[in-house]
Amino acid sequence: MPDPISWSHVAPYYLIAFFCSYLLGSVPFGLVITRLFGLGDIRNIGSGNIGATNVLRTGRKGLALATLICDSGKGAVAVLIALNWGPDIALIAALGSVLGHLFPVWLKFKGGKGVATTLGVVLALSWQVGIVACLTWLITAITLRMSSLSALMAMLATPIAVWFLHGDLQMIELTAFLAVLIWARHHENIRRLLKGEEPKIGKKK
Repeated sequence: MPDPISWSHVAPYYLIAFFCSYLLGSVPFGLVITRLFGLGDIRNIGSGNIGATNVLRTGRKGLALATLICDSGKGAVAVLIALNWGPDIALIAALGSVLGHLFPVWLKFKGGKGVATTLGVVLALSWQVGIVACLTWLITAITLRMSSLSALMAMLATPIAVWFLHGDLQMIELTAFLAVLIWARHHENIRRLLKGEEPKIGKKK
C-alpha cells in the first residue's frame, strides 16, 4: 500500500510550480508581438482578444503564427520543465499556465481564450492526445472555417481522447476542467454561432 501524501512536504513544491507556470502563462505574446511590429494595442482591433485568431485579423499572417507558437509554447515549456519533478507537478503546471493566459496579472486579469496554451500543455502531457486535439481543430477549421467552433470541438475531444488513450483520471479531470473554462470564455462566440453570425477565419471583424 503506498504511503499517504505528506501535504506539508509537497505543498510548497505544488505552489511554486503553480505560480511559476502562472507567470509564464500570463505573458501576453499577442500583445507584445503586435506592439513590437508597430500595430498598436491588439485589444483595440477586431474582437479585442490577445490571441492568434485576432492577430490574424490585422492581415499579418506571420505575426499570427508567431503568436500561436509562443502561446502554445509557453504552456508546453511549463509542463516539460515540471515533468522533471513528476506527473502531479506537471498537471499543476499545466493548470497554472492556462490560468495565467486566461487571467494575466499584467492585464488586470483580462486575458485570452486559452486555446493555444491548452493545446500546448496537452501536447506536452501526451503527444497522442495533443495530436487528436490538433487534428480535431484542423479538420473543423478546414471544413467550416470557424476558429471558435474549431476550438470548442478540439476542447471537447481532448478529455474523451484521454479517456480512450490513457484512462488517467487526473488528466481527464484536468482536461475536462480546462474544456469547461474555455467553453465559458467562448460564450459570446457560442451566441454568434447559434445566430449564424460568427465570422470566418481570416475575416476582419
